Amino acid sequence: MSQLTTGLEHKVTGMRIPTRPAHRFTSHDPSHPPVSPATVFKWGVVDRLLRRRHIADPLPGAPVVAPDIERLRVPTDSPRLTWIGHASFLLQLAGRGIVIDPVMSRRLGVYPRHTPPGLDPEQLPRIDALLISHNHYDHLDVPTLRRLPKDLWVGVPLGLGELVRRLGFLDVHELDWWQSLWLNGLRISFVPARHWSRRGLFDVNRSLWGGWVVESTEHTVYHAGDSAYFDGFAEIGRRFPGIGIAMLPVGSYAPGWFMEHHHMTPEQAGQAFVDLGAETFVPMHWGTFQLTDETLCEPVQRIRAWFERERPAGELRELAVGESLEI
Repeated sequence: MSQLTTGLEHKVTGMRIPTRPAHRFTSHDPSHPPVSPATVFKWGVVDRLLRRRHIADPLPGAPVVAPDIERLRVPTDSPRLTWIGHASFLLQLAGRGIVIDPVMSRRLGVYPRHTPPGLDPEQLPRIDALLISHNHYDHLDVPTLRRLPKDLWVGVPLGLGELVRRLGFLDVHELDWWQSLWLNGLRISFVPARHWSRRGLFDVNRSLWGGWVVESTEHTVYHAGDSAYFDGFAEIGRRFPGIGIAMLPVGSYAPGWFMEHHHMTPEQAGQAFVDLGAETFVPMHWGTFQLTDETLCEPVQRIRAWFERERPAGELRELAVGESLEI
């Protein structure tokens, strides 16, 4: 199982909690090479200049529907999940509202948004918490965070609290892998992923990355963040039996030589769903931003074909941007 290194540590109820900011985080997995500037430069610049990359025409994007704003304002005990686009969701559970990895900007640097966000910050119903899986720009969008209420309960990975506090958030909690905290009857747990973190030139892996499990007394919902396929999905399924909804990334896998260590193919995401033992697969990380070389909709077409071919236990629920799923 993947682990991390954080420098000086002490034990708290069996968990490793750093007593000072981490220098570097690592998965300690020999098959998961660290991301080097040279590798990123080869993928992002050299291969493009030498025309080794075959970047597909992105369109069409994900389907879009108008959100039912009035319905979203009505609290619900059962899970209600609304896709904002890419990896961004509004989760309503046990009368609480949680936004996960909200990215509502019209572009991310040089990457345009090909479908509008399902919700703007001003359209959100009452929300109680904000969860961020890691610091990549398509999961942590500063312009969006500036438009959210600053009194939210905020869960972030270790090493990311300072950035979020600088944006004015007051109630910020940094979590290690497998650490859980309680919020008004919900247990919120941070779980491992096989990925990395970086926002600038010199901060590679200086904050942690992972996914989130949100539990009420009757329901369990999982958001994987970003991840390559790894044995951690089976471990998450063992520690959190009965996952009702699993939001799993299916895009950003081309070219494979670079992306396979950090993202899943749709078929690998299908296997991750099986490993988790979850009931409902909601694909994410497709249809909004073309960050890699495949088309926007190829990932969901491939996971649909995988379900038809493999027929796993559980169901696939493809959401349109702005659409809500109620269990």
